[in-house]
Amino acid sequence: MQTGSFTVEDVEYLRHDDKPLLARVYRPEGEGPFPCIVELHGGGWSIFDRTRGKNLHESLARNGVVVVALDFRQGAEGAYPRSLADIHYAIRWVKANAQSLKTRPDLVAASGNSTGGHQAMLISMRPDDPRYAALPAPPGGEGFDARLRCVVMLWPVINPSGRYRYAKAFLGKPDEPSWAANLIPMHDNYWGSEAAMTEGNPMLMLERGEPAELVPALWVQSTQDDVHNYRDPSSDFPGTESERFTKLYTRAGGEIETLYFDAPMMFTTAHAELPESIAAIQAIIDFVHKAVPVTADR
Repeated sequence: MQTGSFTVEDVEYLRHDDKPLLARVYRPEGEGPFPCIVELHGGGWSIFDRTRGKNLHESLARNGVVVVALDFRQGAEGAYPRSLADIHYAIRWVKANAQSLKTRPDLVAASGNSTGGHQAMLISMRPDDPRYAALPAPPGGEGFDARLRCVVMLWPVINPSGRYRYAKAFLGKPDEPSWAANLIPMHDNYWGSEAAMTEGNPMLMLERGEPAELVPALWVQSTQDDVHNYRDPSSDFPGTESERFTKLYTRAGGEIETLYFDAPMMFTTAHAELPESIAAIQAIIDFVHKAVPVTADR
């Protein structure tokens, strides 16, 4: 990894009534333009904020990638599809302000961990969905859309209804894990129904054969992560969710690379010093520069 310097600034990108939504912007040193990652934190669509994943954000910025890490509405306040509307707006805001952010509108990608990975992939597959594009254009943003150059997913909840059923299957069992009971109300508050979880579901979109844009994608997964690396109990597919999605995405014509690391859950976030975390972050940096090459102005 390189060790270039960067600046960090919190910027209000959107306001709902009297509540501002902030983006933490990491700008590499130099004139640019640089590739840009719109970063979406995880937390069961309910907790955490733009500071989650700071280690990854700083590593990308040191290596010549602008990072715009978002706050967005969460839980019942941001119930589906409202949080997607905030994210869709933010992508257009980034494109409208590309010059001051040291990037270009054609160099914008997204990254997310856990539920943020779900949101990043869903936006990329449905950039023109009118529900996600419901907010008016940002100042100077008329004509910009939310299309992305690539998506990086760290242990994404790619199948919300499958993870919901997986968690519920543990309830009342002698070996019930603490996370199962905690996650179920997060699903309920954000989605409202299993029907919504099924509709806003990148995995099932592919299985249903729905039209979708398929940008180059990278999936980073810990093998020691029972919360995200599991088999959907309602599916006949014999492997894990990452294997299932990789097969479906490739079969539909998309390019996806899936990397597995024998490391603890949320390793790049909670255990940044591990060799596996360092290797995973370097793989993400390399993927972004390969998928979003900076060429002459379009």
